[in-house]
Amino acid sequence: MPTRKPLLPVVARRTAAWCGVLLLVAGVAAVAVWLCVTLKTAVTPVLLALLGTALLGPVHRWLTAHRVNRSVSAGLTCVALVAVGGGAGYIVVTALVDTGGQIVDSLKDTAQWVIDHFDIKGVADVDDLADNAKSLVEKFGASAAGGLLSGISLLGSLVTTGVLALLLTFFFLRDSDRAAHLAHSIAPRGTGDLVEAMGRRAFEAVEGFMRGTTFIALIDALCITVGLLILRVPGAVGLGALVFVGAYIPYLGAFLSGAVAVLVALADRGLVIALWALGVVLAVQVLEGHVLQPAIQSRTVQMHPAMIMIALTAGASVAGILGMLLAVPLCAAAFGVIGELRKGYEVGGGEEGPSGGEVQGAPGGS
Repeated sequence: MPTRKPLLPVVARRTAAWCGVLLLVAGVAAVAVWLCVTLKTAVTPVLLALLGTALLGPVHRWLTAHRVNRSVSAGLTCVALVAVGGGAGYIVVTALVDTGGQIVDSLKDTAQWVIDHFDIKGVADVDDLADNAKSLVEKFGASAAGGLLSGISLLGSLVTTGVLALLLTFFFLRDSDRAAHLAHSIAPRGTGDLVEAMGRRAFEAVEGFMRGTTFIALIDALCITVGLLILRVPGAVGLGALVFVGAYIPYLGAFLSGAVAVLVALADRGLVIALWALGVVLAVQVLEGHVLQPAIQSRTVQMHPAMIMIALTAGASVAGILGMLLAVPLCAAAFGVIGELRKGYEVGGGEEGPSGGEVQGAPGGS
């Protein structure tokens, strides 16, 4: 009996198979994002706890390696997180409050300098704009006062999220040794090793990102602060604190904080000092891009800057600033999982050839 000729050529069937996989993945991702947005009250503390666990994991492992009880190690690590985070937050807030007036005045002077020197027509004086803004605030003061309860509710929600994230971090650290058993227990039969490998690779990517980003942010902030202090730019400590916080949003945060530092230098110290400040910011960025990141984050998932910008845009559209903070580590974890899957496919799936009516290289099968 003659063999039945396929209805579609091999290229069409292969393209259709991959399109089906892409549609399935996109659908699953869309549902996952929708669930995360819908359940953000529960998802946000979990994600923050995972980031905290990734950052504090080495400290906890060091304590347990020195025969400290796992629960005690997790508790001490969380206490250290609260102490260091609270102290750093206090320093950042104090510096920004103390120098915030200088920074705002400098930015206002910069705007006026641009209006005067470029002879921009039809633009009101900056002081007039400030007075108009003040009048607008007074006009809608009742509405702002009416939103006080909403502000209190938001503050309570933030405190609750922080406390829950801290408690989850404690449990994640204490029970991290059970993660491998959990992966094997929930995975389908025969895929436990693969699920465990993907989980480890994803967590290693997030862990490397958090450690590397924190270290790089600290170096950037110190270098820029020292440079601004040498140039005698007002509010140097507050600007350095802004650089440290902004470093957790790759590229965009560094650009915005560096631009603010240059504008403040332009307003208070003139064009020459502003150019020197720009040189300091650019030198730090070159140091970060060509020395610090390759040396510190060489063992983590490396992503192209375009992918990082796309991830930041997507995170901002989904969850605002929080989404921008979580977008890059989540994307790094996803790339780690994809890399582990590709490695498993090359080892196991690449040895199989076409058989029967199947198309070699098409997704599917067991």
